[in-house]
Amino acid sequence: MWRRPRVILWTAAAVTTVGFLVALEITARHYGLRGPLTTEARELVYPPKSGFLLYASMGLMMVVLTWRQRLVAAGVAVGIDVVFLLVRWASGYHFDLDEGHPFGNGALWVLLGYAVIAVTRRTGQERALLLKGVTLGLLLMAGRKTGDTWLLITSKSRPTVLDQYVATADHALGNPSWLVGRLVNASGPVGTHLLDYVYAQLAVAAVVVALYQLRNVAAERRFPRHHLVRTFLVIGLLGPGIYMIFPVVGPIFAYGPGASGTGGLEWAAANLWPHTPTPITTPHPMLYDGITPRNCMPSLHTAWATAIFIHSRKGPRILRYGGAFWLVATLAATLGFGYHYGADIVAGVVFTLTIEAALRAQARGWDRSGTRLVAHGTAVFVALLLAYRFLPLEMARLPWLFGPLVILAMLSVIYGYLRTTSRWEPKPVPAPRPEPQPEPV
Repeated sequence: MWRRPRVILWTAAAVTTVGFLVALEITARHYGLRGPLTTEARELVYPPKSGFLLYASMGLMMVVLTWRQRLVAAGVAVGIDVVFLLVRWASGYHFDLDEGHPFGNGALWVLLGYAVIAVTRRTGQERALLLKGVTLGLLLMAGRKTGDTWLLITSKSRPTVLDQYVATADHALGNPSWLVGRLVNASGPVGTHLLDYVYAQLAVAAVVVALYQLRNVAAERRFPRHHLVRTFLVIGLLGPGIYMIFPVVGPIFAYGPGASGTGGLEWAAANLWPHTPTPITTPHPMLYDGITPRNCMPSLHTAWATAIFIHSRKGPRILRYGGAFWLVATLAATLGFGYHYGADIVAGVVFTLTIEAALRAQARGWDRSGTRLVAHGTAVFVALLLAYRFLPLEMARLPWLFGPLVILAMLSVIYGYLRTTSRWEPKPVPAPRPEPQPEPV
C-alpha cells in the first residue's frame, strides 16, 4: 500500500511537467517562436544546438546501466552520429557550426530507445529504475530547451527593462561589474578565453558532479534522495519566472554596446560600461530591443555555480577544488563580461540556498527547522527585489548603510543554511567496544 502514494505523486509530477511544456510550446508559438517540444523533436534529425548536452544527458541516464550496457549504448550513439554525418556529407547538407553541432543525434535516439526498452522489456523495480534514468536525461535536455524558450519569451513579452533601478542600487555594493569588467579587460585574451569557457560549459561541470553523486546507482539499484540534478532543474524552472517579474538585460547591454549580436548603443541608456559608473539619478523603465533576453535578476549562472559548489563539498579533493574554482570563475565571468550587476549575484546566491534548503527538507521530511530556513530565505529574496525596485536611490545615496545590509542579509541566509543542514547530517556512531573477557587461568 505504501507504493500507491508514490505512484500518484510520480504521475502527478509527470502530468504537470507535460502540461507545462505544452503550455510553453503554445506560448512560444503565439510569439512566432519554436517551443521546447518542437526544438527537441527537430534534433532527432537536424544538427542539435548542443551535442555536448545531449551526450551529457545520455551519460546521466547510463548511471542505471551496467558497464557492458554503457559501452553498448555509447557505441550505438556514436554509430548513429557517424551515419548521420555521412548522410549529410553525401547529400551536400551544410550548416553553420555556430548554430549546431555535427553530433548528438545518436545520444537522443539512444535515450528514446531505452525508454521503449523500459516499457516493453523491463518489469517491476527494473522498469522503474530505467525509466527514472531516462527521465533524468530527458529532463536535463528539456530544461535547456525550456530555458531557451523562456529567454525568447521574455524578450518578446517584456519591451521595457528595469536596468536603471538595479544599476542605481548597485552603487551600494560599489558597482562590482564595472570594477571586475576593467580587471577582465586588463587580463588580456588568456583570461578572457578561460572565463568564457567556464561560463559556457557550466553544464559540463554540473554533469561531472552529478555523475560522482550517482556513481553507485547501478550497484544499489536506487537513486539517492537528493542530488545536484534536482537542484539544477528547479532553478531552471523557477528562475525564468522571476525574469518575467523583474526584467533586466545587464550592464553591457543597458550601458554598453551589447554582445552576441543583440543590443547596441542605440538601445543603451549611455555608453558607460565598464569605465564610467552610472550617475545617481532617478531611475525609469527603459525600452529595449525584442531580441535580448531579460535574464539577469537573479543571476542563474551564479545560482547554478553555487549549487555545483555546494554539492561538490562531499566529493574528493579534486572535485571540491573544481567546484570552488567554477564558482569563483563564474562570478568573475558574470560580472567581468557585463552580463550581471552585483545585486543579481547576491539575489542568485539567496535564490539557490533557498531552493536547496527546500529540496533537502523535502527529501528528509519537512520539520520546523526546514520550514523556518526556507521561509527566511524566501523573505530575504523578496526583500532584496523590493529594495532594488523601490529603494534604489536611497541605496545609492547611503551606500555605507545599505551595502552592509544587503551583504548581511545574504550572509544570514548562508549562516542559516549551514547551521540547519549541519544538524541534518547523520551523526557518526562510534563502534561498540568489545566486552572485557576474563583472562584464562
